[in-house]
Amino acid sequence: MNWKGWGTDNATAVAEFEKQTGAKVVHDYISSYPEVFTKLRTNPGYYDVVVLNAAFVNQAAAQGLLAPIDTAALKNYSQLFPKMREAPQLVVDGQVYGVPWIWGVTSVTYDTNVFSEAPTSLEVLWDPKHAGRVCWRDDPEDSVRFAALALGQNPDQPQDLDAVGQKLRALKPQIKAFWKSEDEWRKLVAAKECDLSIFWTSSANRAIEQKMPVNYFVPKEGAIAFRDSLIVPAGSGKTQLADAFIDFMISKQFYQGWVKTGGAPVSANSTAVEELPATSATRTVLTTPENMSRINFKGPLTDDQRQSYLDLWQETKAYFAK
Repeated sequence: MNWKGWGTDNATAVAEFEKQTGAKVVHDYISSYPEVFTKLRTNPGYYDVVVLNAAFVNQAAAQGLLAPIDTAALKNYSQLFPKMREAPQLVVDGQVYGVPWIWGVTSVTYDTNVFSEAPTSLEVLWDPKHAGRVCWRDDPEDSVRFAALALGQNPDQPQDLDAVGQKLRALKPQIKAFWKSEDEWRKLVAAKECDLSIFWTSSANRAIEQKMPVNYFVPKEGAIAFRDSLIVPAGSGKTQLADAFIDFMISKQFYQGWVKTGGAPVSANSTAVEELPATSATRTVLTTPENMSRINFKGPLTDDQRQSYLDLWQETKAYFAK
């Protein structure tokens, strides 16, 4: 069970796995993570491997929806970044319920024709020198999280939402445009509208490879990230094949194939990352020890939190429109 087009259904990779094992991989697609919980509850024993954001693994394990994973059966497990293998989001009471697979960061891109050196702080987004030149993702959760980081607050649980709201309002003279899709962002950059942007690093990598005048940095205050894991549902009758599929998905061979197609997120396999081209921004910027220590992997939000973030963002945009 996965999102359509999100790696595990790569036709070349699936064909290779089926050739190696003699298995037939059948895909079922989701449109949201709550849908994963519904499908696991209503179809016990039907699924063998599921892609699940790490923020939801503890919840799923607590509800008895997951089986612990025998990592000794995964020959590539030792190659995963140690901090990802040992993340509390994936390991519960000493048992591994999720294997880290891929991750990605939302950070800040900059126009290399405007900046001779990479900025270092989120405060550059509020710098009057770049008034009317900031392209911001139109997303309530990202907006609140970045304003919280800029204020030194916990991006998962901001202590002072009023201060976050004021920080967001202070962006009013800075904003050139809001974007929602990679295509919208690319058009803004091609039109030379953005000195700075909140943007996804995997998509920024693609733009860099295509010689667009952009790069990105990880601010000293931090950036936000997602981490997807591979889990085995409780009741799966094919745990050996499930282990084999997970091991194949976390291998550097699989990741190298995905990278060739463009736009791949970052592998949790450190060996796979180390074998990226020396010029790759994933290697030179994103996965340096210093920058990785600044990355905040998103935790789960309650429905009340999501609603409060949405309300705050709508109020902020209404203020911008005045």
